[in-house]
Amino acid sequence: MGFETAGSGDFMFTLVPLFIIGVMIFVIVKGITQWSSNNQSPRLTVAAVVATKRTNTSHHHHGTDHMHSSSSTTYYVTFQFESGDRTEFSVNGAEYGMLAEGDEGFLTFQGTRYLGFEREEKVKEFRHE
Repeated sequence: MGFETAGSGDFMFTLVPLFIIGVMIFVIVKGITQWSSNNQSPRLTVAAVVATKRTNTSHHHHGTDHMHSSSSTTYYVTFQFESGDRTEFSVNGAEYGMLAEGDEGFLTFQGTRYLGFEREEKVKEFRHE
């Protein structure tokens, strides 16, 4: 009246692929939902300051011998608004490199989608005496 060992293996070969497929479907649906939400959000341009910057680097090993590996870096910038609220956006590497903490200007975004930042140049007064 015990469990059959041959049947439990079949259960794992069914459960694991179903779980993986379920996770993939969830990620795809979540991405489509976020994309649609961003498209329906208004496009806003507001005064903001670059508060912080950070990166997240992922390392990937390919094959069983780990001889092949790759890495990818995701860049994030946090902007602070006049109200004190903060929002973090994922940006590309070139944009990340052009922004510095403390930069002031106008942030353009749509939902969670970063569209750009136009730096406001500070005018320095020079007095000749």
